[in-house]
Amino acid sequence: MAIKIIVNDPDPILREKSKPVPTITPNIIKLLDDMADTMYDAEGVGLAAPQIGILKRVIVMDCGDEHGLIELINPEIIEREGEMLGPEGCLSIPGLRGDVSRAARVKVKGLNRHGEEIVIEGTELLARCIQHEVDHLDGILYTDLAVNMYRAVDEEHEEG
Repeated sequence: MAIKIIVNDPDPILREKSKPVPTITPNIIKLLDDMADTMYDAEGVGLAAPQIGILKRVIVMDCGDEHGLIELINPEIIEREGEMLGPEGCLSIPGLRGDVSRAARVKVKGLNRHGEEIVIEGTELLARCIQHEVDHLDGILYTDLAVNMYRAVDEEHEEG
């Protein structure tokens, strides 16, 4: 396990579409471990593989709720409901925040580290985090969606 360097905007890798993971290998397991270590070290609540320079459809999240650490390989949002407007930040865009409209409830499916399909339903911060991280896999940054941008006052709890 290792802490990786987080890629910052405007690095072009953040704008590329990530490739699906065909097989869960020891390298993918190590990637999950390294991503979790990196996210916790940076005091974030989410991290997508492109943020450490790897174009694979892999995300990790920990919103400090009952779910704890969530690891998703090949995540796909399968349901969206409602709407909420709220602040977002990003470990790849330090010092800034923006208000982004997101679905208020989402359901996402993906694989865990054992190759088993899991489905997670999220609201509030978890819903926002899921959408933010899945966007990273498609080369979309929250700044593309923000209705306004402002300087961050508190660097805690940044999404990936």
